[in-house]
Amino acid sequence: MKWSWKIGEVRGIAVYVHATFFILLAFAFLSDWSERQGLVSALEGVGFVLAIFGCIVLHELGHALTAARFGIRTRDITLLPIGGVARMERIPENPRQELWVALAGPAVNMVIAAVVFVGLQLTRSYIPMEQLPPNEVPFWQRLLVVNVFLGLFNLLPAFPMDGGRVLRALLATRLDYARATQIAASVGQSLALLFALVGLLANPILLFVALFVWIGAPQEAGEVRMKSSLNGISVAKAMLTDFQSLAPQDSIHRAIQLILAGSQHDFPVIDNARVVGVLTRSDLLRSLARAGSEGTIETAMQRTFSTADADEPLTVAIERFQTRDCPTMPVLRKAALVGLLTLENVGELVMIREALENALQTARA
Repeated sequence: MKWSWKIGEVRGIAVYVHATFFILLAFAFLSDWSERQGLVSALEGVGFVLAIFGCIVLHELGHALTAARFGIRTRDITLLPIGGVARMERIPENPRQELWVALAGPAVNMVIAAVVFVGLQLTRSYIPMEQLPPNEVPFWQRLLVVNVFLGLFNLLPAFPMDGGRVLRALLATRLDYARATQIAASVGQSLALLFALVGLLANPILLFVALFVWIGAPQEAGEVRMKSSLNGISVAKAMLTDFQSLAPQDSIHRAIQLILAGSQHDFPVIDNARVVGVLTRSDLLRSLARAGSEGTIETAMQRTFSTADADEPLTVAIERFQTRDCPTMPVLRKAALVGLLTLENVGELVMIREALENALQTARA
């Protein structure tokens, strides 16, 4: 994610913090400063926010480590003002697996709350909430309450939040996966409207949560619908077979000519009949800004890229796009380049298939 900085790594999972997160810290500092007129109080407020986000990192690691038990790798975790986002290579389609992965995050928050509660009891420092003066709740009791809230809030069935994934997993035990996703997404968008209303009246943070749910629910439902419609189709059915390629020694000027002469934006780079790189349009523009049109392809191309086998399932190849930022995938058959796979072409195939299915249903009616 752009504007993010790596702050650590846990079990091979990189943890990033987004630039907007510092706006939240500044807001916490200024709020406590204006309310209590003290530097110590302001720093305590910032410390509490950092403690909350430490718990959120543990929440996301709960998802990630549980997913790892099912062979699903998590690329990274990014901290945002509204919480954390764990980017997994794929979402488990097995309902039982998705249920465990979804429940793992809230379970971590409940475990943290239980540990804090036991610690307060053992140290005899727990004070019943009704005996505390307003705005004077001790640090650890506030952290206990926040973790209970995070655990319960994330279990609301607002897909794609954890509770929405639990709902989808339960529905998927009885319904088709795509249908279960569509129902969960509809419930999620309904709750997003409720979040927005409460956010306008009480807590502005809920407006951002509502936006996340409103956008994320149909987006993931669309991805599931796409995969469902492509089941049983091989990569060969979707790949581009009419394409141009480049050599590492070709000039950037040559790539510009090919882009202007046709509709192809990304090019495989071939050396001795072997694919050694991919040159995307964004790579080309960066090279132009850095060295002009006289540079060579080998200085601009991506050397790390994924490939697909022409005979493998298209849905498997699509998942591989998520492991690389390259939008084009060379397609091989017996190590020879036979085509290119792009998400744009996959989208066109989905639209054509849906149009044909609608026409067939209309004819039957």
